[in-house]
Amino acid sequence: MKTNYRTLIALFTTTLALLGSAFLDRADAQPNFQGKTQHVLLISLDGFHSFDLDNYVATHPNSALADLASRAVRYSNAVTTRPSDSFPASLAMVTGGSPASTGVFYDVSWDDNLAAPGSDCSQLGAVLPFNETIDVDPTALVTQINPDLLPRDPATGCTPFFPHSLLHVNTVFEVVKAHGGRTAMMDKHPSYELYQGRTGKGVDDLYTPEANPVKTSTPLTEANDELKVQALIHQIDGLDHTGTVSVGVPNFFGMNFQTPNVAQKNLPVAYTDTTGDISADLQTAYDYVDGALARIVGELRSQNLLDSTMVIITAKHANGPIDFSLHQLLNPGIYTTIIEGVQTGLTAQLTADTAALIWLKDHSRTPDVLAALQANSAAIAAETFYSGDSLRAAFNGELDSSFADREPDIIVQPRLGIIYSKKAKNVEHGGFHDDDIHVPIMVSQPGILPHVVTNPVETKQIAPTILKALDLKEKELEAVRMEGTKRLPNLIGDDNDQ
Repeated sequence: MKTNYRTLIALFTTTLALLGSAFLDRADAQPNFQGKTQHVLLISLDGFHSFDLDNYVATHPNSALADLASRAVRYSNAVTTRPSDSFPASLAMVTGGSPASTGVFYDVSWDDNLAAPGSDCSQLGAVLPFNETIDVDPTALVTQINPDLLPRDPATGCTPFFPHSLLHVNTVFEVVKAHGGRTAMMDKHPSYELYQGRTGKGVDDLYTPEANPVKTSTPLTEANDELKVQALIHQIDGLDHTGTVSVGVPNFFGMNFQTPNVAQKNLPVAYTDTTGDISADLQTAYDYVDGALARIVGELRSQNLLDSTMVIITAKHANGPIDFSLHQLLNPGIYTTIIEGVQTGLTAQLTADTAALIWLKDHSRTPDVLAALQANSAAIAAETFYSGDSLRAAFNGELDSSFADREPDIIVQPRLGIIYSKKAKNVEHGGFHDDDIHVPIMVSQPGILPHVVTNPVETKQIAPTILKALDLKEKELEAVRMEGTKRLPNLIGDDNDQ
């Protein structure tokens, strides 16, 4: 019998509410974050592979990445979430959970129990379009979510359903804030208000300049990243991201770089061979990122914060294929043709990058659609089909029936090199192949003996590691308890008390 995680979460939340006032009245209820690690800075180099970090450090001994590595543990066998989409991958790092506990499979997905934007909620079933398409102006760098473009939730009086409402579990941001800490985060779309967590109040200082207008240009993407770099430097100086209000240095904060991802996708040549050697143009893009990191680390030093700050370098996802000879674009419309051949109007949502996620309006037709897709395996370049038991097995058997309203009916993993896209792009992510999921994790911690850990780890282990560094309990994260997520090994203060 499956555990109903929603019921457990509700019971846990009710218990905390009953005990909360007594707990917070205690003088020692809130840590003062004055231990050896007072701050944790999480930086995602979106698109970076594990070998990208290793190669850059080896060939640039005077770089910022090499400087960080000189007092870091590097995890050479780290993987991100499956699917390797930015939404579930971002959440893994701040919840400690996979889609099995967060209930989030992709940035654009489907929910049986929500209604279309602007509707009266009389008809259920809606796309969750949590990318730039929900912006007031998706062509503007500074914009915000337009509530009129959000799906509606009949459970809350047919009100707009914001991205943070997706979450079934709490976040590091919420835990840190509950203990009196300050939080901040930056990312690529306003839809990353997702980081606010289930409470909608997890991040004190959220900055999300829209990356959509610049995603076809590496120089423009660097300029967009630079907005976040300058904002981060303001935060290191104890100001808010605008640099105008004194608020104190966040205890947990972070940002992402889009430059590696965009450069790999758009440059004529990204990797020059199958071992990961990079082109001169990609080298230039990586040099920008390293230079920005040098300024960030330099500001930590100038503010006397480097010795009290844990810096985590990772990536939400990598990109594939590395071997461009495997590259092949396929129009994702072929899926719709096959599905609609089973039954007209059956397709609820198709989300396809280096994997295809399929939601059907009638779940009972899943076996028929699966059979039709299998019969057309060559046309869709399919390698592996996930549905039913095999889909649950792909998530370690942990998918709960509570997530059935959002669970894909079928996931198709094509062979390595296939990208489902109508637009030209050299690499992409979203799938289960190693090219997509093998990412770097480097934890730079004052006083540590630099070394490499070869044991397998996952990006979801970053979340409990953050709490441990700040002297908080990892098991305050609901996903950590659900999935038994352990913190990253071999760090200062590593012990068996989890």
